[in-house]
Amino acid sequence: MSKQESMDKDTTDFGFKHVPRAEKQARVRGVFDRVAARYDVMNDLMSGGLHRVWKARMVEALYLPIKTEHKITMLDVAGGTGDIARRAWALAQARGVALDVCVIDINHEMLDVARQNPKNKNTPIKFMCGDAEHLPLADNSADIYTIAFGMRNMTDRARALREAWRVLKPGGRFVCLEFSQVPHAMVRRLYDAYSFQIIPAMGQLVIGEREPYQYLVESIRRFPAASDFADEIAAANFARVGFTRLSGGIAALHYAWRL
Repeated sequence: MSKQESMDKDTTDFGFKHVPRAEKQARVRGVFDRVAARYDVMNDLMSGGLHRVWKARMVEALYLPIKTEHKITMLDVAGGTGDIARRAWALAQARGVALDVCVIDINHEMLDVARQNPKNKNTPIKFMCGDAEHLPLADNSADIYTIAFGMRNMTDRARALREAWRVLKPGGRFVCLEFSQVPHAMVRRLYDAYSFQIIPAMGQLVIGEREPYQYLVESIRRFPAASDFADEIAAANFARVGFTRLSGGIAALHYAWRL
């Protein structure tokens, strides 16, 4: 193994930096510790409310049935403040479906915010601290696996995807919402200018720190294009892999089945 190959094996990206693989998880946890209290507020400000439209599309892509007697089990991994889980539970209620939802996140601060949110207290959503790369769950234990804006923070995406496949039942649905690479050059230039000049400054104004949002912007740029990430999902043994670009490619909705 060459020196470069050894270095690539032992390090990973943290935004635009390269850090030891063993350190990334703690660094990411530190970022979300610092932003947890204002996370939802910042999502609204940064996206101009667009994240709500994207999340609505994500929940529609779960293909929840109408009035079934079968209880559906859903895992919302890296589920943070419970936004996706709450939306899915509300849709299930409207459709007369029994949905057992569990939010799994590695960050205690985010889970504390979720548990204290009055909107979550009126639901049966469960919260569990856990690592997406080593889920504390049995094989074939879930009907639906969702992850929104969490995949790019993984130290080992391939392992996280294999874990998603492992915990899903045959016939289970995988849905991932993530920022993506904007394919159109002019839109990309405008988006880059907004991301690097405005978002960190917004973080400084709203939470008193720009560094967490500098990392978040950089992590978006490091994430693969939608078609490349779809290949990674397929490599984890998922079937019928597809994606839909949202808002000109700023985000992408990825979906697949475990057969």
